[in-house]
Amino acid sequence: MESLDNLLDSNGMGFNISELLVRLIINMLAVFLLVRVIYYPRHKNKDFLFTFFLFNSLNFLICFLLSATKIKVGFAFGLFAIFSIMRYRTVMVPVKEMGYFFVCVAIGIINALATVDDHYFVLIGCNIFILSLILMLDRNVNLTHENVKEIKYERIDLIHPDKRELMIADLVERTGLPIHRVDIVTIDFLRDIAFVHVYYFSKENESKMAGIIDDDD
Repeated sequence: MESLDNLLDSNGMGFNISELLVRLIINMLAVFLLVRVIYYPRHKNKDFLFTFFLFNSLNFLICFLLSATKIKVGFAFGLFAIFSIMRYRTVMVPVKEMGYFFVCVAIGIINALATVDDHYFVLIGCNIFILSLILMLDRNVNLTHENVKEIKYERIDLIHPDKRELMIADLVERTGLPIHRVDIVTIDFLRDIAFVHVYYFSKENESKMAGIIDDDD
């Protein structure tokens, strides 16, 4: 009885099932470590787990099935370009989640198209390097974020530019935030209130407008 590998080769598909299984195992292990071990314990957002796994798996299978064709390199770049311009119109996707999404796509392309010549050590090493780099950047980079909040402020007497330091001191005392500057957005003299943007530094990015990709009108 003809083996499955020979059957695939005889049909001109140019790959065997054993290579597919090895690459698939490497890919699924890499994306599992990325999504479940690196991403989820820190961000605790399970809404994107399905998308990460789904797009990685589909991208891997499509690239591998077309790996025997002459257009495999061009197809990989074209597929990545399509994903890079794709936007979610029903929900707003934070920038960091979009970064993880692109990494999942890239891992699928690498594991499907990389030339290994029956030696998978280089492929495994590339996956380890990518995962290690993401872990280091997401966990160990000690940078501060300038966050911004909009506040409805009733102390109209302090909105004058000459009293800006008094206004900041009042906002720091009332909010407990280490505010270092403020911007006056609008002033309503009829209700004696002003809308102001306050800026402060913190370890986490607490500003929605800094972490969300807005849809074009």
